[in-house]
Amino acid sequence: MTPTPISAEFVEDALNRLRAAGHDPAPLLANLNLPQPLQPVTNALYGQLWWQIAQTMQDEFFGMAARPMRPGSFALLCHAVLHTKTLKQALHRALLFLSVVLDDPRGTLQINDGEARIELASDTPRSAFAYRTYWLILMGVTCWLVGRRIPLRGLDFACPAPQHRSEYLHFFGAPVRFDAAATVMRFDAAHLSLPVIRNDQALRAFLREAPANILVRFRHDQGTAIRVRQHLSTLPPPDWPDFDSLARTLQMSPATLRRHLKSDGQSYLAIKDDLRLARAQKMLDQPGRSVADIAAELGYSEPSAFFRAYRKWTGRSPRDLRESSFGLT
Repeated sequence: MTPTPISAEFVEDALNRLRAAGHDPAPLLANLNLPQPLQPVTNALYGQLWWQIAQTMQDEFFGMAARPMRPGSFALLCHAVLHTKTLKQALHRALLFLSVVLDDPRGTLQINDGEARIELASDTPRSAFAYRTYWLILMGVTCWLVGRRIPLRGLDFACPAPQHRSEYLHFFGAPVRFDAAATVMRFDAAHLSLPVIRNDQALRAFLREAPANILVRFRHDQGTAIRVRQHLSTLPPPDWPDFDSLARTLQMSPATLRRHLKSDGQSYLAIKDDLRLARAQKMLDQPGRSVADIAAELGYSEPSAFFRAYRKWTGRSPRDLRESSFGLT
């Protein structure tokens, strides 16, 4: 299993759940040789942390739902969805299983105009980490079932943004909006017809590495996709290459590059949008930067094109974010 860096902030979120339950994390940190102050860790080490916190709390959902997700529930979830036929059927069954086990939050799958939406309803305010953990469990298992990372169109969180909000954007590889009216994950409904390709033997191997491997299965920044992101991150957006030029730079054919990105659950356009959004949000937080200047720096010939793109990514205009950031609303 390829080592995958998990941010120190995500580690701290997990440890805070242990503290909230009245447990001192010091023995666990010492047992896992986690450094202080915390640093990014591998997915394997985070998986060990997850397992030990779950055992200590007797809750695989870290006390963030209406009822505890008792140890063993994750394995039962995997067995419950294993013999489904398609991603759509697996998601329906997984959402039902999690609703029965957790009681709240409750997830439903909706399909409209070619878009699949998984919406979480909750009677109690929940943190971004709680929703993130739910998505990680749900999509980690179902992406493994179909052998594909599902590229996301966007996520809305019905909660305030955490201090490390940019890490959420990087983790999911799609536009992320906080303080939304509902918690929703969106992706192309065409993926719902993907066939389930796993069997009992594959599940046994999967569970031996769980939960560390669901971080690998779901994270967008793997393989070729991360190489593309790293290359673009060194260049200003106006200098980003076209697809064929990028393929030559990476020493592969356009068809091979497209196939690898598809395997990673990504597209060149989605990666560029992700990087542009991250840069846009940073620049919009800086006083004195005009929207026109930001649009030009991001490679847009007209501010109106940037406005349209930003609204597509976030559901808001750049001016909405700027006014909110500086207390003008």
